[in-house]
Amino acid sequence: MIGAGVVLADLERLTPEEMEHLFFGVLSDPDAAEEVRLPSRPESAKVARRLVLSVLRTWKLHQLLEAGELLTGELVANAVRHAGGRMIGLKVTRRPGWLRVEVRDSSRALPCLIRAPEVGYQNGHGLRLVESLADRWGADLLPRGKGVWFEIRIRERAAAIAAAAL
Repeated sequence: MIGAGVVLADLERLTPEEMEHLFFGVLSDPDAAEEVRLPSRPESAKVARRLVLSVLRTWKLHQLLEAGELLTGELVANAVRHAGGRMIGLKVTRRPGWLRVEVRDSSRALPCLIRAPEVGYQNGHGLRLVESLADRWGADLLPRGKGVWFEIRIRERAAAIAAAAL
């Protein structure tokens, strides 16, 4: 896990741009399979979105930029708002035909998709957005918390054509 030598107090002093610079190399390495640890604060959603955008550009997955950014922001915002921990983890992985983004937090309370939030109710829309844009999503209990993830199908032929055009 990246950031083990970096304490929370150090991370909290970093700007979003400094965090992006610190963690980009780890997430963009498809063989690393590591997560980055971000402070559980609203600003981390911006950092996570930018990191995922950078990774998708590096992997030549331009067709997934908008959905990847939006869904990552939703998962991080939910973790910050509902988990109550001091840190969240972000992990981006790719396997044949799929992109997966996972946000981990210290809470073992699984998310609940609210099918029809009450009129005027401000919460409950984020997971509905994830449900509608992701090909798959879910949550897994972990030894210390949970991971909430989404997956988007990669149309390999389209990705190969886009990569060849560069």
